[in-house]
Parts: sequence; C-alpha cells; structure tokens
Amino acid sequence: MKKLGIIALVMVLLSPILPLMLIGMLVSPASNNCAAGGTNIGDIPDSLDATLEDGTRVTLDATQLTHAATIILTGARTPQVTRDAITIALIAALTESRLRNLANTSAYPESADYDHDGDGSDHDSLGLFQMRHQSGWGSVKNLMDPVYQAKAFYGGPTGPNHGSPRGLLDIPNWQNLTPGQAAQAVEVSAYPDRYDNWQPVAQTILDTLTKPNGGSESNPPSTSTVIFPLPAGTWVKTSDYGWRIHPISHTRKFHAGVDYAAKDGTPIMAIADGVVTFSGAIGGYGHAIDIKHNIDGVTITSRYGHMWSGHLYVKTGDHVVAGQHIGDVGSDGVSTGPHLHFEIHLSSGTTDPVAWLASHNATNLDQPGASTSGCYM
Repeated sequence: MKKLGIIALVMVLLSPILPLMLIGMLVSPASNNCAAGGTNIGDIPDSLDATLEDGTRVTLDATQLTHAATIILTGARTPQVTRDAITIALIAALTESRLRNLANTSAYPESADYDHDGDGSDHDSLGLFQMRHQSGWGSVKNLMDPVYQAKAFYGGPTGPNHGSPRGLLDIPNWQNLTPGQAAQAVEVSAYPDRYDNWQPVAQTILDTLTKPNGGSESNPPSTSTVIFPLPAGTWVKTSDYGWRIHPISHTRKFHAGVDYAAKDGTPIMAIADGVVTFSGAIGGYGHAIDIKHNIDGVTITSRYGHMWSGHLYVKTGDHVVAGQHIGDVGSDGVSTGPHLHFEIHLSSGTTDPVAWLASHNATNLDQPGASTSGCYM
C-alpha cells in the first residue's frame, strides 16, 4: 500500500468553496496549512482488479489509482458535484486515457516537459481526459495538470472554462442521462458507445478509494480536521443555541442548534470526514442531512437543516470528506427564510455548535458576511 498518493493529493487539492487558492502542482508540506480533509481516500493500493461491462478484466496500477483519487477529491470539493458526477468523470478518464496523464509530442513537443505517464497520439489531445487545446479547453500547461483537467471536466460556476467548452455541470439535465451519455456530452467523442462499458470499473474504483481505512458506517475513522459548514463571508448568525421565543409559534422553546442566514443556494459543506446516516425530509427541518464523525476519537453527529428537495447531494451511506459540498442553503420546513440550521449531537444529547466549533478550531468561524435583510430562523 502506498501512502504517497493521499499525501500528495492533500497537498495538491485545496477546496474551491473556501477562500483558498487551488494549487495545480505538488507543493511542500510546509505550505499545506489550509488543505481540508481528504483522509477518507485512504492508502492508494498497489493495484486494483476490475471488470468491464463486457466481461473484460483489467488491472489498474498505483499511478492510475492516484489519478482517480485526484478526480474524486476534485469532485468532492466542487459545488453541485454528486457521487454520480464523480462516477461519470472516472468513466470519461478511463475511456479516454485509461487514467494516464498523456503527453502528445507529435502535436505539442513541449508537453513532454511536464509530468506524464506516456505519449499519446490522438490529434492534439492531452492529459487524463484527452482534452484539446485547439478546442479551447486550456493551454498545454493547463491540460498536463490532472487537477485542472478534472475541474474543467466538472465545469459549472467554478470551472476554468466558464461553460465553453461545456463541463458536466454545464450540460442541461445531465442527471437524466445515462453515465455514458453524460460522459459523451462533455467529451463529444467520435465513438460515443465506448463509455458505458467502463461504468463497472469506475464504480469499483470509487467504492474502493472512498472506503475509510479502519472504519465503518457505525464507526467512522478518526479525524481531527474540522471546518465551518458555510463558505467565508456568506453567512450571518441569526439565532443561538438554547431557549428562545420561537419566531413562528411565538412560544418559548429550546433551540437545539444555531441558525446562519445565507443566500438561497449557498453551498453547505461537511464539517469533517464522516459517513452520511440520513439524507431526506425530516419534519420541521425540511430536507436535512446527518453525518456521523469520529473527531479525535469522540463520535458525534452533525445535522444540516432546511435544504430544498433536490438540493441534497449525498445519500445515506455515502462517505464524505471535510469541505465536501453536501447541499445548498434553503428554507424548507418550519423556516422564515433561507438559512442553515446546524446542530452537533454528542452521546449525551445536543451541544452548542458555536462553542463546539470554536473548541475544535474550525476554519472560517470568525468570518461572517455582511448583514442580510430579515432574521431567518
């Protein structure tokens, strides 16, 4: 087992929904003071056997699996990217390059100057996803960077190409396409029928690399990284933990969490690595997500409430990393306006989330945004 893959990835990837700069190359450990989570990608195996839809057996090596982990972690930190979207990205890279970062010296001799796993020869295509410089995907330097290519494939509001060429999130109703159709919609390949054959391999990779080492759904692996659940500068605290006069019933009731007003659609992030134990509608919370964590050996559950239906991006049983985009701020359930209702559950019951986050040195804790109209609860 090789720890190099995950160490390198944590140093490479910084969350795009935190106020941090994404680094496109390996950096020294000394500069990695803002990287979030990533620990439930575990050790990269020396090899992994998998089977294509047509029954063909393939063996992937540690280099290929490290590129897969890059695609997974980039997706986990890209707003609106779901586990299905990550599967589609893996299908595309497997089909196009077999998860190899390919130079193309016949078209671009300088591509050999960058880290690569071999020399391709498909027109002017480069990298994991065989993207073309002449089609506007990016410079040769960009396209030899696996993180850049993954971000370009996902696209969306934070994508480097701003919708041209279109990444997956720029494809209308991509969720209604088969995985192979969705991959083809981005790649625009002359061979659109190739992608579906690689879906079982992509699923095997995703399931293997996101299974925490030494943990399970009932006992998540221990972590110490904790982040604030909303991006810096997007929120205003509007209601504390404890007894209050309820804004709708006007009766004195105990408030088991804290409310942060934010614009409708603001990304909500997992505060730490963990396992999703609930994702769906739950009474007055509207649509909510519960995540079980093991924080320095102590099991806790975080709850995120009032999301709209269709804006929950993880499902029960999913493993998540700190900083992963799990849903969007909404106003479903018993609510007076868009906000995140956030709770921390210990074995003894709920506790003040503000004090708990502070005691665990959560990032962005003291970085609220400008005042918003209304006091949403």
